[in-house]
Formats: sequence, structure tokens, C-alpha cells
Amino acid sequence: MAFKTMSLLLLMLLAGLLLCLVEAEVHYHDFVVTKKNYTRLCETKSILVVNDQFPGPTIHVRKGDTVFVNVYNYGDIQITLHWHGVKQPRNSWSDGPEYVTQCPIQPGNNFTYEVIFSDEEGTLWWHAHSDWTRNTVHGAIVIHPAEGTISPHVQPEAEEILILGSWYTYDVNLVVVEDLATGSDLPISDAYTINGQPGDFCNCSKEGTHRWSVDYGKTYLLRIINAVMNAELFFSIAGHNMTLVNQDAAYLKPLVTSYIVIGPGQTMNVLVTANQSPGQYYMAGRQYYTDKPIFTEYDKTNVTAILQYNGDYDPPTAPYFPNATLPSFADYNAGISFRNKLRSLTEGDVPKNITTKMFVTAEQNQLFYNVSGDVIISLAASLNNVTWINPWVDVLQAYYKNMSGFYTEDFPDNPPEFYDFVSEHLLVNTTQPTMGTKVKVLEYGEEVEMIFQSSNVLNASEDHPMHLHGHSLYMIGAGGGVFDFEEDPKSYNLVDPPYINTAPLPRDGWMVVRFRALNPGVWLWHCHLERHYSWGMNTVLIVKNGPTPETSLRPPPSNMPVCHPPVDIKQETSQSSQLKQN
Repeated sequence: MAFKTMSLLLLMLLAGLLLCLVEAEVHYHDFVVTKKNYTRLCETKSILVVNDQFPGPTIHVRKGDTVFVNVYNYGDIQITLHWHGVKQPRNSWSDGPEYVTQCPIQPGNNFTYEVIFSDEEGTLWWHAHSDWTRNTVHGAIVIHPAEGTISPHVQPEAEEILILGSWYTYDVNLVVVEDLATGSDLPISDAYTINGQPGDFCNCSKEGTHRWSVDYGKTYLLRIINAVMNAELFFSIAGHNMTLVNQDAAYLKPLVTSYIVIGPGQTMNVLVTANQSPGQYYMAGRQYYTDKPIFTEYDKTNVTAILQYNGDYDPPTAPYFPNATLPSFADYNAGISFRNKLRSLTEGDVPKNITTKMFVTAEQNQLFYNVSGDVIISLAASLNNVTWINPWVDVLQAYYKNMSGFYTEDFPDNPPEFYDFVSEHLLVNTTQPTMGTKVKVLEYGEEVEMIFQSSNVLNASEDHPMHLHGHSLYMIGAGGGVFDFEEDPKSYNLVDPPYINTAPLPRDGWMVVRFRALNPGVWLWHCHLERHYSWGMNTVLIVKNGPTPETSLRPPPSNMPVCHPPVDIKQETSQSSQLKQN
């Protein structure tokens, strides 16, 4: 009897071990960053790529897996990588944003990221998080359901990945450095791309246009990623509806739509049934433009790929274009209407016992400072009138080692003053922000509500895709105008709001998110328009440790990249002080 009991226990133990092995696998990848020549728009330039691929390699995992990615930097510029939307439980050390959770990987060095997946299921992506390098250094992350489970929507017969990107005919990093130094506006892309190709409507591009072959009658899953640097995009497929089922690696109630709006950082899974007459159909995207109406120099590229049916038929002289379903550039109603329809598949566990409430304004600004007697005006951006400054030691290291002088814990819960944020006649004194490395500290387990308000400082209100690292957010409400503390909370969706990592703040409007601070560590919060991020529209949330080792930040790996102080500390400190005083 004892032997039988022992055997049964042993079998149960082995079964448990096998179940663990099935449920959570460990994967290993080498990412080699190098320079490689690419020709687009009739011009050739050298770009940074990973493993000789543009876009970079796709990472395939199952829900709950762990991936180790050893990044070798053989390029000519320092770099970090971020695993966008991966919560990285207790593991800020591998999150990636430079000077927030690590210092950059210098040319000739390497660093291994440990990427820990938890509840994510769907599509995410990875990208560089240093300078504007993510322009070419990015790729998809496909998170399949756990072994033995399936997704809750119609099962597709095949799938395709489309990565929407930006293309510049020059070295954009060099231009950004110069523009930031002179206070100029930051670069506008020369074209958008789908899987690295601008498509039929751009010069010298037709031969490379991405093509997706389908069989009549089959249903496909299309994984769409917006890796564009500075633009939300409308996207539509001529003659075909899409059924949106997943956003930011969380399931939605199926939404049948003829177009989507997808912002930088966002990912969407749509089902497409090949039910039209066999032929060729454009999949097209164009910018959803929400900035100043008087500014007309934005990228008006119609980026295209081609959905083509297999079989014998006479190909058309040109693929069908979604003229009737692709909204125009400034169709604000189309953007709002689409987003208002999004609902989580199931009821969410929305925080209701709010312990921290913040009201955060997002605005563009100007800096005025004196250089050798000349007043220089520089463009900037801010949250609650605070423009972020990167320290030379990353915030995570400074926090973990209790190092003083690199950040302060005084990011404000409210703007300096309340006024008509959407007015077209804001006073000049609203344009000047405070510069600093100010963070917000949260106790473990806090339930947080953030009300975001778009500000029309400089008459420059536009949509802001707000992204929080290390967490997903319940987006419980959004609307136009100045947030009304009495009336607008009555419209909150506390039942099935979208559960996302990148939440769109509408121009001249407001947006509200809630989340639980259950992931200890240092987490970046920023606008995913790269020009706003470069100008300082970001801050950092520090979530303190919980009461147990399992609710506390893990210790750092042994091979974190080394931080290097500026060449002249005194000069750097003097310039920083001068900026803050002015």
C-alpha cells in the first residue's frame, strides 16, 4: 500500500512538472545589430537592422513563456531594446528605455534581456528605445494561447503580420540631434511603409510592394502593428470588412468595421474573410491628422500593400483602392466614432477603490534660455508643465541603490493651475515649462485613476497615444473639451472598458484610465509620438515593493550596461541649472 501511495505521489509530481514544462517554455534568441544598405524612394542609405532584417525578426511565444534575447551592438550608435506591452513582472531591469531602466548598450558591447510574459495574449512588438533608432529597429511579438487552449474568436486558417512604419531618406538620428540643439521642429517622414515597403504610390517602390496571397472562402488573422514614429493611421482593405478581436494583446468584443484607427505603439488583430471576387485589393493606410489645420506639411503618403487572391483570373490593370472606406486625413469624426465602439470581450476587474487620483495635462511648450547673450527659443513638451530631463545614471539603478541627485519624487498630481485648456487664446506664460527629472511614487497595491487633459498651448493640441510600461490600463472614458469633474465621471465605462497599454488622448479633449500598482519597479509613462517624447512629454512611475519577496523588485542581473558620466560634469550641471533657472 505504501508503495502504491509513493508511486501515485511520484506520478502526480511528474505530471505537475510536465504541466509546468508545457505551460511555460523558455526561448533563446541572438539579436545582432548592424548597419545595412537599403534603397527606398529612389535613394540608398545605411540603416541599423537586427539580424540583417527590416523589419526585424518576429518572436513567437505562448502565453506565460520567458524569452532571453542576447543583443550584440555592432552598430555605430548606442542602443536599448524595449518589449512594448510586455508587463515584465518585477523585472524593470529588462524593460529597456534608456536612462530610465538602463544605460545604453555601447557599440561593441552586448546585453541579455530576460523578457517575461504573463497575461498577454495576441500581438505585441519590440523596438529600440534610444534616440529615434526604433525607426528601423523593430519587430513583431506573436503571443499564442497557452498549450491546450485556443483564442475565443473564430479560428483562422492562416495569418499575416503587417508592420506600419516610417521612412526617412536621410539619417534621421543625426537630423534629430541637430534639431534638438537648435530648437527646431523635428523631422517629418518621407513616406510610410508596410513591412518595410512604401507601396505602389511612392517613387521607385512598385516592385517591392508587399503582397499577401489568400484563397477564396478562407478566414485569416491579420496582426497589425503601428511602428510609425509620429502618426496615427487609418487603415482599410478595399472590398473587405475586418473584424477587430484583439488590441494590445487583450481580447475585444468582435467589432465588424471597414477601417481601423491605430496609433503609434498600438497593435490590433483583425479577422479577414476572403469573400470577394478573385482579384487584387489594396490594403491602404494614411495619416489620421489631428494637429493644427493651418499646418499642411505632414506626410500625406498613401501607403499600400496588396491582398491578392490565388487562382486563375485576369488581373486588373490596378488593384482596387478603398476609396469608399478609407477616411480622409482629418476625418476627426471617423477617429472618435471608431474608438467609442471598443469594448473588452469580458467584464474587467476595473479598480473602484481609488487611492491615488491624478489630473495630468499634456502640452507642447517653448523654452527660453540665454546662450552668450542671445535668447534661444526651443520647442518642448510636458506633462503637468514638467519637461523630463534624462539623468546620466538610469532612474532604476539610482532607485535600487538609493543614489541621490538623479531624480526627485515630486511629479505633481495636478497642473500648476486650471484654466480653459482648449482655448485658442491661451496666455504666453502658459508656454514655459519647468525642466526636471521628477517621478511619481506609488505604494504597492494602490488603485490609480489618471485623468489626462489635452492642452492647446501654442494652439498645438493633437492626439497623444499615452503608453505606460509594465502595466495595462482600463480606459474607462474619453471626451471632448475640458474635463468636467461633476458630469464626465457619469459616463465612465466600469464594466467592459478596453484593457490596453497605449491609450489615445484626443486633441482638445480628455481621457481617463485606471490601473492597479501591482508591478514593483521603475516604469516609464510617455507619449508615443517620438517628437513629443524627445521634447520631454514623459515621466516615471516608481511602484514600491510589496510585503513579500514575491511582490518585490527582483535584484539586477550581473551584466547591466555601464553608465558613463558626461564628458564635462561641471559644464553639464551648469547648463542644466541655467535652463531650470530660465
